[in-house]
Amino acid sequence: MSAQVLRLDGREVATYVWQPEAPASSSPRPFLHPVRTLAGRTVTDAVPDSHPHQFGIGVAYPDIDGVNFWGGRTFVAGHGPAWLDNHGSQRHERWERRGGGELAHSLRWLGPDERVLLRERRVIGCEPVSGSVWALSVRSRLANVTDRPLEVRSPAAKGRVGAGYGGFFWRGPAVSGATVLSPAGPGAEPVHGCSAEWVAVAGADWTMVFVPGDADTARDRWFVRARDYLGVCSSVAWDEPLVLQPGEELARHVVTLVADGVLNAESAAELVAERGATDHGLPAADRPVLGGTPGLHSRPVT
Repeated sequence: MSAQVLRLDGREVATYVWQPEAPASSSPRPFLHPVRTLAGRTVTDAVPDSHPHQFGIGVAYPDIDGVNFWGGRTFVAGHGPAWLDNHGSQRHERWERRGGGELAHSLRWLGPDERVLLRERRVIGCEPVSGSVWALSVRSRLANVTDRPLEVRSPAAKGRVGAGYGGFFWRGPAVSGATVLSPAGPGAEPVHGCSAEWVAVAGADWTMVFVPGDADTARDRWFVRARDYLGVCSSVAWDEPLVLQPGEELARHVVTLVADGVLNAESAAELVAERGATDHGLPAADRPVLGGTPGLHSRPVT
């Protein structure tokens, strides 16, 4: 296993595992874990007993052209989750930058037959925000390098209601009584399946605030889970496939504000506004409002 440590003011805030050792059934891929607050509190989990294919913070898709880049079982329409011999992997290709609070590298996304389906440029950055908050930026640009269209599908796009995950994903640590907040209100249910300017999850002494970093990401919906485990995903294909034509790119950017202490909805919104992470260049007309709730876009899954 090969890893690179990210530091702010001499403190280790994240470790990026860029050449992981994992079974094929986990869809091996680079990931960030542990991720820590400035006070040293760990805010990620990896290889948990219940979902050993989940790894900290990373980029994963459950179905691209029938290949499982998420790990674990694959949802099969009319059948349900099933173990298939269809797991892909993400392989580090070369570094562009390492150091100075930023990592940039290229990756190959391979199917189970070792054929390259996609190439990715990933940029990870960290910067201080305040004495108790820092920002983690994850940018991913995937390109279809085949000669055919590739369908990106979530389980929800294949009929599994509410399971719209696929894209940037955070697996949180095991905690009891975690709080989920968003412009939609308290709890995971109001924001699950909606696009929103931010989603926050707070443990006993830390808070993670997830923010779309650009206009395309701002239009995506959030997958939010707080029952059984903590997980937040910015979904690119919630209820219908996203088709990548040959040579076409899929670019997304998520900023995570990592805070010591427990933020309430007001303080989380203020933090996002102060940092300016919600300024995606979207005109007001392109920021629809659901149910009179500012900052909440799209519609919930019913």
